[in-house]
Amino acid sequence: MATHVHGEPGKVAVIGLGSMGFGMAESLLRAGFAVAGCDVTEQARQRLQAAGGSSGALPREVAQDAPVVVSVVVNAAQTEQVLFGTGGAIESMQQGAVFISSATMSPADAERLAARAKEKGVFFLDAPISGGAKRAASGELTIMASGEPEAFEKSEAVLSALAQKVYRLGDKAGVGASVKMINQLLAGVHIAVACEAITLASKIGLDLATVYDVITASAGNSWMFENRMPHVLDGDYSPLSSVEIFVKDLGIIQDMARSERYPAPIAAAALQMYLAAAGAGMGKDDDSSVARIYAQLSGATLPEHKS
Repeated sequence: MATHVHGEPGKVAVIGLGSMGFGMAESLLRAGFAVAGCDVTEQARQRLQAAGGSSGALPREVAQDAPVVVSVVVNAAQTEQVLFGTGGAIESMQQGAVFISSATMSPADAERLAARAKEKGVFFLDAPISGGAKRAASGELTIMASGEPEAFEKSEAVLSALAQKVYRLGDKAGVGASVKMINQLLAGVHIAVACEAITLASKIGLDLATVYDVITASAGNSWMFENRMPHVLDGDYSPLSSVEIFVKDLGIIQDMARSERYPAPIAAAALQMYLAAAGAGMGKDDDSSVARIYAQLSGATLPEHKS
């Protein structure tokens, strides 16, 4: 149960030290915070210690005396586990502490978790993120946040250290999640169509490096084309963001659209390509692996895959 403790000034707990979470921890250390990190892997915990932070194996351990806890896990189920599961952060969080949830989830899940946190006397900030690992490490993320005004006040310095832009979208959890899902609709479609275009370019015999140069200087460019297509050109599908992320996120989009009786055919078509990639055994590979599915379907040749 949460206790009435003021906590260590300047202490922040970061739960989940993957490519995004570790970069966020680095940004907090650079801003002068004492960072205690938690991750399922010992390697990630040791990496944080080497960077100047401390670590623990359980969320409860690192959340102790932390006025702000930042959760950087993948989905609602993982968020629920790190907050309310055995050894979860809620077991040691103080009354009035802030739990910043950065996972992408449905608005309904964000509302439900916020209500459970409030019952325990903990603020829940629904604060999904965008910008990729590089911007996480440089403290230049975009944060789409909603929650009670007091939660924003208490975590203002932490949010400033993490983000170039913090959008305060409302006083209730769920709004941040909703805006993030609109972003994910666009991001998922943009990656899929970029893969469709680059593989077609190969099929008709164009030089892919030249196509990349031309498109990134033309109106057809997108942030995702520019960011992801080098993976295809290099034949490197090491996961910076995996296929399964968009299986999840575009799946949430379809659920939301269906409940609103809203058609989302372009997002649905993109989802089918991510499902095809996951079904072909590429679920844990980079999301640009959709290009490999187009190549398999069409007989197009892409740069050799570096295993």
